[in-house]
Amino acid sequence: MEEKYQTYLTFSLGKENFAINVEHVEKILEVQPVTEVPKAPEYMLGVFNLRGEVIPLVDTRIKFGMEKTEVTSSTCVLVITIENENEKLKLGAMVDAVNEVVKYNNADLIPLPTVGKQNKAEFLHGVLKLNDRFVLLVNADKIFSVDEIIELRAENFELNE
Repeated sequence: MEEKYQTYLTFSLGKENFAINVEHVEKILEVQPVTEVPKAPEYMLGVFNLRGEVIPLVDTRIKFGMEKTEVTSSTCVLVITIENENEKLKLGAMVDAVNEVVKYNNADLIPLPTVGKQNKAEFLHGVLKLNDRFVLLVNADKIFSVDEIIELRAENFELNE
């Protein structure tokens, strides 16, 4: 049987370690200046310009039920592509720090325990043990619900009126 490896980018939110499949990561940027969007959800900080493209910027800590991000020198923005109903959407996810790129064998993935269903659990694939720590694997396509995807679509942010 052939071993199947995946490559993930690990990042930190507070003391927690997460990883996202590198196939979803388009760029890693410094924190971008944003234009606030009226009546946007709390986790959405606004939109920024990436080579003429309007990209929504999300505070990943708020989205994951944590406290608002305190911007530091290690804070950065992952420009990720998510797919929902065959539609691709780019967004910026602000994270506390990007750590490393890791490869893991699918067989090494530990399923999430089902003790008490936490809000975060629906968009996590499972857990990976890296050295002496656990890393939560994010399912990028499931981070946002269909309603949230509709709110984040770029055509909702026509800024050139």
